[in-house]
Amino acid sequence: MFESVRKHPGPAFWWLGQHSFIAKLDRTVMLIDPFLDPMEERRVPPLFRCEDAAGIVDLVCCTHHHGDHIDPHAIPGLAKHTSARFVAPRAHAELMRSLEVTDDRLVTLNDGESAAVGSLTIHAIKAAHEFFDETPDGLFPFLGYVIEGAGKVLYHAGDTVWWEGLQGRLSAWSMDVALLPINGRDARRYATDVLGNMTYQEAADLAGGLDVGLTVPTHYDMFDFNEEDPTLFVDYMKVKYPSRKIWVGAPTEAVVF
Repeated sequence: MFESVRKHPGPAFWWLGQHSFIAKLDRTVMLIDPFLDPMEERRVPPLFRCEDAAGIVDLVCCTHHHGDHIDPHAIPGLAKHTSARFVAPRAHAELMRSLEVTDDRLVTLNDGESAAVGSLTIHAIKAAHEFFDETPDGLFPFLGYVIEGAGKVLYHAGDTVWWEGLQGRLSAWSMDVALLPINGRDARRYATDVLGNMTYQEAADLAGGLDVGLTVPTHYDMFDFNEEDPTLFVDYMKVKYPSRKIWVGAPTEAVVF
């Protein structure tokens, strides 16, 4: 798979299930929230091994500390088998170090900060995974990333609900693609420590009020206890924002944007 990614002219992305993606911008191949834990509950199995990424993956972006985003199975293996740099919330700097990411390869961000990583610029936007959970020293453990490169802009929302001011912050960019969670939230999940995200309506309305070329619903397919039907998102978008382009497809399909 990674060999075809390397040869692909880009810009493009490949969905890996859950909120995990490969993306290629300006010859940079990045993984966003790589999730490789082979747990039995998964509906979509891990789609690559860490060693498969050797010599190809340049950047790994992690949005927050849950195991399907900062995966303790994936991060040490990617640190070992690639020379990639890692981007993560500053709130989780020590966690990343404990997963064998050395300081010279680690870029940490907090809300409102930006960093140049190779030919890309990454902007951190705080996320509310039901809550912001801001630390006493002002660090936000949940982030989304606006990633710019080669004249293209990709937004990965991380895990978040729609919080007041989010759409205003994002309106600073004209986005080529927005990757938005749609699995929603409810008392049943919250009672078992499964923190929720935007509903499909909220995700659609967030994108509908922004300049987005392609909207991609995510985070709906991996676990029986945390699923959503993406056709609900598609139908809502078609009725309310009929001119907008949407992608829903299978993992590993190359999507040019």
